[in-house]
Amino acid sequence: MELFPPIPYAEWSDTLATLHRFAQVVGKVRLAASPRRNHWWNVPFHLTGRGITTRPMGVDPTFAVDFDFVEHTLAVNAIDGRSASFPLGGHSVASFHAEVLGALRAVGVDPAGIVDARPFDLPDADRPFAQDTEHATYDPAAVTRYWQVLSQVNVVLEEFAGRFSGKTSPVHHFWHTFDLALTRFSDTVVDHPPTTDPVTREAYSREVVSFGFWFGDPTFPDPAFYSYTAPEPAGTTDHPLPAGATWVDRGGSHLAVLPYDAVRGAGDRRAAVLDFYEAAYRAGATGAGWDLAKYACADGATDPALG
Repeated sequence: MELFPPIPYAEWSDTLATLHRFAQVVGKVRLAASPRRNHWWNVPFHLTGRGITTRPMGVDPTFAVDFDFVEHTLAVNAIDGRSASFPLGGHSVASFHAEVLGALRAVGVDPAGIVDARPFDLPDADRPFAQDTEHATYDPAAVTRYWQVLSQVNVVLEEFAGRFSGKTSPVHHFWHTFDLALTRFSDTVVDHPPTTDPVTREAYSREVVSFGFWFGDPTFPDPAFYSYTAPEPAGTTDHPLPAGATWVDRGGSHLAVLPYDAVRGAGDRRAAVLDFYEAAYRAGATGAGWDLAKYACADGATDPALG
């Protein structure tokens, strides 16, 4: 299979909108049942060989929720052997939500925390999932392609993660924004104003340079690789990015953006993404005064004898 096959936003935007909300339903389970981790690392999904998973969570019972994007099913599995599953196709968000509630009950999990759950940061955030019969498109081939691209980007981000010896997040799939992300941290504490919301305060309690990939949305209808620095140092956008990449103003800060199709046109697609991430990292980290040599990690090894 080719690296980074075509996945134009317009061809699966309706399925993407439905799948995003399916993921948010399960994400609300993850948020409610998982122990708190710094920077909300307990919240995202992780990839499997067939889809994405919440990983095990809960105590009585301990369970996991898994999307299978090969056979297109959702399964809830408890470690005592109880299991429930159902097909992903043929559902509106409302009926999917009802099936998730039933599957949780079948393995002994109380679903009370998500009965009235609503989308996060989406246009229909005021409407409970249980009432959403609007989003009901599910193209299995498009969903499989999404997971395949996600898996390929995951491997490239893992390689990039190995070049940094400091504090680094896992490579994880955020269900609220539906992107795959990796974040590098410094030890510098960020002094947020009192008006900053608690989600942002925890996510950005230290200086970060973050990297990722998203599939597009109505405001930016193209898949793209991205990076940003928070807080953004003055002069960050003065640093050049590789061919095809640009700095995008997002109202007070900037994203470094490399369109997916620009990568598809590169001679070495993997190298094009890695070079973009490295340039964006150096732009943000240099401006923030990070010690790049201190954090450098050649080929994933910190032992000089292995370098």
